[in-house]
Amino acid sequence: MSLAIFDLDNTLLDGDSDYLWGVFLSEKGIVDGAWYERENERFYNEYKAGTLDILEFLRFSLKPLSEHPMAQLQQWHQEFMQQKIEPIMLPAARRLVEKHRQAGDTLLIITATNTFVTTPIAAAFGIEHLIATDPEQEGDRYTGEVAGIPSFREGKVARLDAWLDEHRQNLAGSSFYSDSHNDLPLLERVDYPVAVDPDESLELQARRRGWPIISLRG
Repeated sequence: MSLAIFDLDNTLLDGDSDYLWGVFLSEKGIVDGAWYERENERFYNEYKAGTLDILEFLRFSLKPLSEHPMAQLQQWHQEFMQQKIEPIMLPAARRLVEKHRQAGDTLLIITATNTFVTTPIAAAFGIEHLIATDPEQEGDRYTGEVAGIPSFREGKVARLDAWLDEHRQNLAGSSFYSDSHNDLPLLERVDYPVAVDPDESLELQARRRGWPIISLRG
């Protein structure tokens, strides 16, 4: 049994769930729309450029979670799933996940986006295992801080290593599907790295290294 690892945003999804959650909050009037939209766009562009300060971004993105009770957040998330996520769940991505499931592989999503946003999305794909950035909680409220290592760049590798130890798994025969050059540290660790609708930097690296390049949007 091999490990099939999937990035989420712009890989299994035709969009970025973290960015879209910010758009949703702005459209609902839950956050200061104009300022929040500008900052959300800035952070998203920095992510794509490879210059994102992950801790600065997380202070921004987790703050709204700390300002509302869990029941309200969960109600909003149900709306978010229907309005923003279900329309961008790629049919070809579902088929790819199912192909690995039928092969008996262990399925895992690994993403920098926080667990509040991504846990229901992983469930919608039928993927049990999820490594994502963990928002800190005190009781049933989020604090606005991060718990542990953010699942971003080299942090994804550290979080995956801890997961492998916990689940007594290894990377023999493993594959990892991603769109982003930010995931190069993990793509270099698996046996079968695959670039999925890659950004320009990852496409260049994939061609240089002879990695497969696929599209889930065609």
